[in-house]
Amino acid sequence: MLTPPLPLTRRHLLAAAALGGLARGAHAEPLPALIARAKRSVVVVGSYGLLDNPRFGFRATGFAVADGLHVLTSAHVVPSEAPGRVDQSIAVQVWTPELAWQLRSARLVQKDRRNDLALLEIDGPPLTPLKLATREAPEGTAIALMGFPLGNSLGYVHTTHRGIVSARSAVAVPASDSAGLNPRAVRQLRDGAFEVLQLDAIAYPGNSGGPVFDLETGEVIGVLQGGVVKGTREAALSSPTGITYAVPVGAAAALLAEQKL
Repeated sequence: MLTPPLPLTRRHLLAAAALGGLARGAHAEPLPALIARAKRSVVVVGSYGLLDNPRFGFRATGFAVADGLHVLTSAHVVPSEAPGRVDQSIAVQVWTPELAWQLRSARLVQKDRRNDLALLEIDGPPLTPLKLATREAPEGTAIALMGFPLGNSLGYVHTTHRGIVSARSAVAVPASDSAGLNPRAVRQLRDGAFEVLQLDAIAYPGNSGGPVFDLETGEVIGVLQGGVVKGTREAALSSPTGITYAVPVGAAAALLAEQKL
């Protein structure tokens, strides 16, 4: 004879929800392990010039995707081609298993100026690509961002900051008058507003183009774009606002899909 199930009380439901949460997080990769793994995939993006001093000029952060021979970064940090200069090119530095930096040449494959994304192709053996999330991150998602804050000032050291997705907000806000319109603002207004991730982790110049990780899955949920700065650029160092923006992973996935990667 079967015994009828007992009715579920609110206490039972809360206990089940707690156990479910533990089960979902049980296989989360510890942050130290995520950092150690990601270092092989997160690269220094810059330029290389035979007549420059130093020859490698730091620009920002990038990370390996797809086949490991492609790197995602921010469009605004990719050096522009200088007319008449054949001695300067895009380059990256990768962290090798021998715990040393290795210079690699790179070329621009495509720019998505609207979403401030750029796709590079690098020479040499493939890196370990980072996995892009297949779903957008909701507000409250615990995140970590990795990059090279201040670049040359602190040396090329992988640096990680933690935070959450504070909000999903529109990046294009209509200016109050014509004085507030610049070419980028006009382009955004023409293309229409699009969503960005607002993070409460502090980012500095040099972090642009770096990956934003979902701490539960270890997947990339965004590409760091920049932070809100009070006054001058130097204020980002002395008085950081703690408000940072990232391009959602969907835009990065679309850029790779265009290249059939």
